[in-house]
Amino acid sequence: MSLIFPKNYDPKLDVRQTQEAIKYIRDTFQKEFGKEMNLERISAPLFVRKSSGLNDDLNGVERPVSFDVAGIPGETVEVVHSLAKWKRMALYEYGFQPGEGLYTNMNAIRRDETLDNLHSCYVDQWDWEKVITKEERTVETLKATVRTIFKIIKHMQHEVWYKYPEAVKHLPKDITFITTQELVDRYPDKTPKERENLITKEHGCVFLMKIGDKLSNGEPHDGRAPDYDDWSLNGDILFWFEHLNCALEISSMGIRVDENSLHQQLEKAGCTEREKFPYHQMILNKELPYTIGGGIGQSRLCMLLLDRAHIGEVQASLWPDGMRKECKENNIILL
Repeated sequence: MSLIFPKNYDPKLDVRQTQEAIKYIRDTFQKEFGKEMNLERISAPLFVRKSSGLNDDLNGVERPVSFDVAGIPGETVEVVHSLAKWKRMALYEYGFQPGEGLYTNMNAIRRDETLDNLHSCYVDQWDWEKVITKEERTVETLKATVRTIFKIIKHMQHEVWYKYPEAVKHLPKDITFITTQELVDRYPDKTPKERENLITKEHGCVFLMKIGDKLSNGEPHDGRAPDYDDWSLNGDILFWFEHLNCALEISSMGIRVDENSLHQQLEKAGCTEREKFPYHQMILNKELPYTIGGGIGQSRLCMLLLDRAHIGEVQASLWPDGMRKECKENNIILL
């Protein structure tokens, strides 16, 4: 456990007020998000068949929670890590057209997560995906989408301010774009996380682009599964968070792989065997639509807007007894 306890921490709202604020943020944000982005809300699975290849492999080392189902003998079922691949398949099956998209409430279990102020074994986020044309697979499309999401979050800050003026966190006025290679050039002697913190503290909010491929130092900035985001057209939205003196990731998103980038990235990652999965075959055969998508952390957004020091203050999860005790002693009440 690695915990940070802000000095003289005051959450402003009690537990019941916090629960009310959480509901308000979640209900209001998803309505505005769907409207601004032209996304329809749909239902999504909690688990998928392992053989489908639809589960998100994240960094490639996390173990999914798996089990068998009596009614489907011989099949291993996995709790989703995220819905990155499933969403694109859903857009195809439901007949969505360019400019149209979907969002859904995604719940996941990440059993290998390190538990701290920002990380829980329970993940809740709005997963979203939108159909674009081949010609729209550009940096300009990516940046325009990021600016729209930033605008929605900023508007949400104002909504929360009207209702809970004593508790809201005030966010920066704009978002800055920078690539992982530019960060290496700027801070060659720093670790990836140190680079993220330095640039986000300077600007308040940053979209860090091009995550997954090796940089000039021979290392990737961070791991990224090779079969959903195009590593040259993706990124993370980061906000500076004073309580923890670090960058807070609110969203991971990007334009999805096409037939060329999928093959190239699978080769780089040394996992071309995935090309045999039905999902990957449909991309290689140009059957699936070209899309852009991502996830926005529901608890992370509540944590940001309500200026909370621990994610457990805005979500009900499992925490070690020692962590609960220590947090309570520092006025951090875990749900």
